[in-house]
Amino acid sequence: MPDNTAHVQVPAADQTLRILGLLARQRGPVAASMIATQLEIARSSVYHLLATLEEHGFVVHIASERRWGLGTAAFELAGGYTRQQPLARLGRTLVAALADRTGESAHLAVMTGRDVLYIVEERAPRRPALITDVGVRLPAHLTATGRAMLAALPREQVRALYPDTASFADRTGRGPRTPRELRELLRATRRQGYATEDGEVTLGLRSMGVAVSDHTAWPIAAIAVTYPDDTTKDTTELASIIGASADELSRRIR
Repeated sequence: MPDNTAHVQVPAADQTLRILGLLARQRGPVAASMIATQLEIARSSVYHLLATLEEHGFVVHIASERRWGLGTAAFELAGGYTRQQPLARLGRTLVAALADRTGESAHLAVMTGRDVLYIVEERAPRRPALITDVGVRLPAHLTATGRAMLAALPREQVRALYPDTASFADRTGRGPRTPRELRELLRATRRQGYATEDGEVTLGLRSMGVAVSDHTAWPIAAIAVTYPDDTTKDTTELASIIGASADELSRRIR
């Protein structure tokens, strides 16, 4: 007797992938009715598929706004793709050149859920050892790379990633601990055009980072420089140098 299970499951799989694709193209969470209309899928089916995706972490429901956005599991998939050779290969020479020019250690990181994952690390000679080795994960809200990317995300997406105080990990007792504190920090980051952290990852060290955007203006990665907090830096000049590296990597991946 033929097995028709695959034929039954294909439409649901197709609709699920189309929903994820639609959400990925939006600048922020959207209503289920919009998904149903855009994709021409029955609203009841959309709600059923969204509930299943939410259960597995691929979408989040912002109940107060009745909207749906990508969840941390979707970011894991994006991070898995960007961890492949293209981004690291294209960014490696830029990060090395940045370390040479600034005389400080530099790195490239991507977002995976509420963490950043370091995919390129260039240590400057005679500078302090860092925790940011390739493959290391750190809380995004505490790092310059993470803050640079979070500041470039839609505000609704940030709210979905950090809905309450339980979302905030701590390392040194510094850094935002509530959604409101994070919003204020990211507002300042957007205003100045770069992100900073001061002892929130490692006491005695500071970092400055700038986001790398793809062709849709989505923050696919970030480049940062880390230096001792007793080092005198022209922050405007340093931000310009890091920004130029980030812009060049953005150009290369488009």
